[in-house]
Amino acid sequence: MHVQHHTQPGRALGRPMELREFGDRGQPIVVFPSQDGHVGDFEGFGMIHACAPLIEAGRVRFFVLDGNDWESWTNQALPPAGRAARHLDYDRWLVEEVVPFARRRAGRERLWTTGCSMGAFHAANAFFRHPDVFDGVIGISGLYDLTMFVGDFGNDDVYFNAPLRYLGGLTDPWYLERYRAASITFLVGQGTYEEECLRDTRALDAALAGLGVPARFDYWGHDVNHDWPWWRKMLPYELERRGV
Repeated sequence: MHVQHHTQPGRALGRPMELREFGDRGQPIVVFPSQDGHVGDFEGFGMIHACAPLIEAGRVRFFVLDGNDWESWTNQALPPAGRAARHLDYDRWLVEEVVPFARRRAGRERLWTTGCSMGAFHAANAFFRHPDVFDGVIGISGLYDLTMFVGDFGNDDVYFNAPLRYLGGLTDPWYLERYRAASITFLVGQGTYEEECLRDTRALDAALAGLGVPARFDYWGHDVNHDWPWWRKMLPYELERRGV
């Protein structure tokens, strides 16, 4: 398997940022880590091994990112406005450095996103905010609002980074046309520790249906818990189903 480790300047964040590339052909997918996660977690928790047949067959190519939650949404030392502002720095790094790099490496203009747990939030938010860059998303067991991290606080920086908030008021045809042409899937279990994720996934299902955006929502069984062993099944299953 082709594997490369890269370091970027991370100018928007003021520190170097790491990413790892797995595969050298196929559908390029930007992978976000779970809450407070790091660049090595996706591989360390077995997700690369689970998807190895697809990677080695040249069907999919992962660009796995480092995280920044501990400086933004989970940083209790900052007020909510500061957490949101720091997340926007992470979003700028994504758009200004990660996206051009992944496009050059893959030779494609449009990318997909994916992630598990809070990584699914980041994947969904990146997709919905930047549909000119991303034309596919696979969100697994995610929360799609920020109430857990900011409570009732709701300035524009929070509002426009919480999909369940901004999608409800969306009318701009520029966004809607791109969403409707994209490949959208959200998966969630119904077992232990999936209750809040199940709630948000159902709310996202209703929001996209209300916007007339085709999307696949896959609700797995009551034995499917919020944990890596299930996510190792979900992601390759969905990639196979899409026929990448």
